[in-house]
Amino acid sequence: MAQHAAPQKVDLGPGFWPVTIALTIANAIISYGIVVFPFESLFGFMGEPAADIDLLFRFMSIVGNAIFVYVCGYLVYFSIVWRRRKSDPPGAIGIQVHDAPKLELWWTVIPAIIVLILAVFSVRIWANLQNAAGDVLTTEAIGHQFNYEFRYPKLKASVYDEFHLPVGVPVTVNVTAVDVLHSFWLPEMRIKADMVPGLVQTLRFTPEHIGRFHIVCTEFCGTQHANMRATVVVESKADFDAFLAKQASAAAAQGAPVALAAGDAATGQKTFAQKCTACHGIGGFAQKIVGPGLGQLAKDPDHPKLVTGEAPDAKGIAHILQAGYQGPDQSQGKNGPSLGVMPNQQANALSAKDIADLSAYLVSLSKK
Repeated sequence: MAQHAAPQKVDLGPGFWPVTIALTIANAIISYGIVVFPFESLFGFMGEPAADIDLLFRFMSIVGNAIFVYVCGYLVYFSIVWRRRKSDPPGAIGIQVHDAPKLELWWTVIPAIIVLILAVFSVRIWANLQNAAGDVLTTEAIGHQFNYEFRYPKLKASVYDEFHLPVGVPVTVNVTAVDVLHSFWLPEMRIKADMVPGLVQTLRFTPEHIGRFHIVCTEFCGTQHANMRATVVVESKADFDAFLAKQASAAAAQGAPVALAAGDAATGQKTFAQKCTACHGIGGFAQKIVGPGLGQLAKDPDHPKLVTGEAPDAKGIAHILQAGYQGPDQSQGKNGPSLGVMPNQQANALSAKDIADLSAYLVSLSKK
């Protein structure tokens, strides 16, 4: 009669099961720490969908922790148990584990189940994000180098660097950019969207707690990227209405003419150092940082006019500082190259006196 070989006995080494038990205990302790870790108190919590995203993150952390503990643990264990010894012959081959259907079954089934759970979990949260309540208040968030512009349906003028929202009201935010790639990250809400020129992306959420929260740009966008931050101010409905009224009043007052005769060049130099040097230097026009150099603004033979096509005097300079500018360099004709975006008075937080001082300073540079 034919004889059948006995099934291969897999020898995983002395101490394999005690080591497995120790790794399981370590995994359970760390996983418990992940479950009870206070994400909400440590990172802040502005409202939904932060709780769902925290739950997904906990699940992914527990799975990742298990993989890390067992893989690293067994790697160290097998490296010690099956290390090459001096007594081994030169051609010795380490233990060969094959034809172990039970082992192969479980290392296939368990990861497949984990990936399936993760897929269902993620898709459910993504669907909730896309179908969250919104449109009660629809706003726009626009990325600039290097600040955020916010637009509200009841305001003709934009608001910069403070995003005011009423508590408990579903919000839709249409997100885009005007110059380069930026990012709109709300860490306390656990959501983020890229701000891409020419593309509008939509975020929907409901702020549930009154307070001040963060907006951070996480996409490298230029020399002042690290300073591109803003604040979400979640407030009562009454305070939000008062904010809108105040902004409407301020916008109406900003169109008043600037008294250029009161400008002081020395004060303007200090204001320039504080507010303008991130984008402009005082060299020639071609010495750009983000925008052109402004040192010869009033007497540059290669640029006899300002980029708006206006005369290079205090009045023309003040107009750009007040209204901002976006479009071609009209000093080179109507088809001149685009110079990006010059933010307006509101975006740069300039008072009428600041504009008069800056105009006086920039004109004075051309007299040296």
